[in-house]
Amino acid sequence: MGAQANVAPVIIKKKKIVKGGGHHGGAWKVAYADFVTAMMAFFMLMWLLNATTEQQRKGIADYFSPTIPINRVSGGGTGAFGGDSIFSEENLPKNGIGGTESRASNEENARGDTGTDVSEQDGEAEALKAVDDMLTGRGGESMVMENAMRHVVTRITDEGLVIELFELDDIPLFEPNSDQPTQLLRDLADIIASTTKAVTNGIAIGGYVASNPIVWANNPVWNLSAARSTSMRKLLEEADVPADRIKRVTGHADRKPLLQDRMATRNNRIEVILLRDISRN
Repeated sequence: MGAQANVAPVIIKKKKIVKGGGHHGGAWKVAYADFVTAMMAFFMLMWLLNATTEQQRKGIADYFSPTIPINRVSGGGTGAFGGDSIFSEENLPKNGIGGTESRASNEENARGDTGTDVSEQDGEAEALKAVDDMLTGRGGESMVMENAMRHVVTRITDEGLVIELFELDDIPLFEPNSDQPTQLLRDLADIIASTTKAVTNGIAIGGYVASNPIVWANNPVWNLSAARSTSMRKLLEEADVPADRIKRVTGHADRKPLLQDRMATRNNRIEVILLRDISRN
């Protein structure tokens, strides 16, 4: 009995063998799902950029970043979102701030961007549009006329009908660095004078010049633009435009360039504006 008591106890060690790598949790599945979702969104974005127009992309962007519940273009409804209603036939489509409950606008005053658009069909707007059509339609009368009309663009604004005369490279309206008109400007003045006889609106003249390539101690842009405006006024009066129709002659210097390059020839221009009759509005 004594000998058996001195025998060391037998320890049995059991080792569990796991085949197949075991289970390491499901966190990687969540990360992988997020990655796949992000890739799907990326490829959908690429497809949308390629398959949509600029206007459609703007609409999609506005949908995901709403600001205030007002549509700039409404379908005729007067609700907050500019949608159709059972009374939509009684309203006209509006292009502006839209019609809302809190800022209701009269249908007659919400038909255009400016409120004085030619679509109002008032007599003065029709007259200005007729002058515009007469002026822009004269280019085919002769080769000289066609070449001269290359220097003319027109637009109708709140102020009136703007007739813009501009220089092209190597084809100036004035002699270099002076207010002496070229034959081209004289021809354009005759065209404008004969066309504007169809109306009696007042006339405003504005002169614009390109910036100088260097900084001068006495920059001549102000005096030069004013002198060119005055020269245009004299040409119109010589072409039988009554002097009392000239309401404003202004020199704008180089303060309103049309092109990013302030020294570009295209910035040399004269604007003749047939002014709206403010008393009628």
